[in-house]
Amino acid sequence: MNHPTPNPIAFTRPLPQAFLEALSAHFGERFSTSQAVREHHGRDESAYDPMLPDAVVFAQSTEDVVATVKLCDAFEVPLIAYGSGSSLEGHLLAVKGGVTIDLSRMNAVLAVDAEDLSATVQAGVTRKQLNQAIRDTGLFFPIDPGADASLGGMSATRASGTNAVRYGTMRENVLSLTVVTAQGKVVKTSRRARKSSAGYDLTRIFVGSEGTLGIITEVTVRLYPQPEAISAAVCNFPTVDQAVQSVIATIQMGIPVARVELLDRACVKAVNAHSKLSLNETPLLLFEFHGSLASVREQAESVEALTKEFGGMDFQWATNPEDRTKLWTARHNAYFAGLQMKAGTRAITTDVCVPISKLAESIATTTAELEASRLPSMIVGHVGDGNYHVMLLVDPARPEDHEEAEAINQRMVSRAIQMQGTCTGEHGVGLHKMDFLLEEHGEDALDLMRSLKRAFDPKNLLNPGKIVSLD
Repeated sequence: MNHPTPNPIAFTRPLPQAFLEALSAHFGERFSTSQAVREHHGRDESAYDPMLPDAVVFAQSTEDVVATVKLCDAFEVPLIAYGSGSSLEGHLLAVKGGVTIDLSRMNAVLAVDAEDLSATVQAGVTRKQLNQAIRDTGLFFPIDPGADASLGGMSATRASGTNAVRYGTMRENVLSLTVVTAQGKVVKTSRRARKSSAGYDLTRIFVGSEGTLGIITEVTVRLYPQPEAISAAVCNFPTVDQAVQSVIATIQMGIPVARVELLDRACVKAVNAHSKLSLNETPLLLFEFHGSLASVREQAESVEALTKEFGGMDFQWATNPEDRTKLWTARHNAYFAGLQMKAGTRAITTDVCVPISKLAESIATTTAELEASRLPSMIVGHVGDGNYHVMLLVDPARPEDHEEAEAINQRMVSRAIQMQGTCTGEHGVGLHKMDFLLEEHGEDALDLMRSLKRAFDPKNLLNPGKIVSLD
């Protein structure tokens, strides 16, 4: 199966003058057709070439989104929602032209209900902004995909990250959404109750829909009490396989680690160079433990003893906040560290998620393929829940590099699916993973997805050409 870069299917006619005038009248200086603004919104962190929208509007309210949607519906113009631009699989690219609606100015924290452990925010609020706003409540929002992504974008892509092994993903942590439908109607998907049996679960339908079924404008999320104690640890291993085996044993024993991240040798080397660290350049695991002082100590001691059984060495504690922050900041910058492994290259990234019992086999086979390839590469993973990422660096001037990277990606994903895993644990589908959905779900399931898309967006205007193709 080949996965070439798709050719953008340009909007087949110039945007109608009446449409442009109506947008300009509503948004004023928040409407732009300039090349620079369109270029900024026509690319993400994927390896795809830019695909520019024809115009960009900057929304500040749900009413702004409604006005834009209704105009796009009336003139049948494609519309793409944009948060912080940190997606990795081509989610934001305007493959059919049209309008990008930037939600980053919708950045108000609307309500913090500390007694109910929840907060409601506009879609453009980022995870760091939310945690800053609630820092005095004794609560925090745990979903941490690395990038300071917007809560609307994180909901749309069903994001997770380093804390998912303990706190779950956005699927488990979104209580309710305000969504503007393709016809410009405003829908509240649920109330703030922690559970409900009232009708179809619209919240879960929109979480992970990548802007193809509606545009999320407000998000109500779960909050959690700040743990009494937090401790982090670093443990090196002779091989990636030994590191992964120790993680499997830790999870199967039921030790409630908050985070456990794998960095292979290449990633550790890149992180050292980028973040000016002196980590031992062997495969390593980063652990974090949350709880009471006693429980954190017990968890860490149990994990330390367990890692030694699998060749773990140099188990080092990081108990003060400064050391923990330094470690996790370095981990979150691993993507940018990897980009510096070879000058002049671009990154092709991919991720899979497999049942924890299959994790060692999946990573071992992928590691062997990467070592046999001439392309610079690295592995980093949220291995506590069976999810890992691969970065491959390609020379844009060498098509054979791109072909080799995609061949490795195809084999890696197919193996994961054969292991009852998934083609993407957290990156999402976007453009890059569309062809794998047939292999993972089957034609009948894809037909249901297409029917859902047609029911919610009959004119195929919302982020067209993503997840499932209707062409």
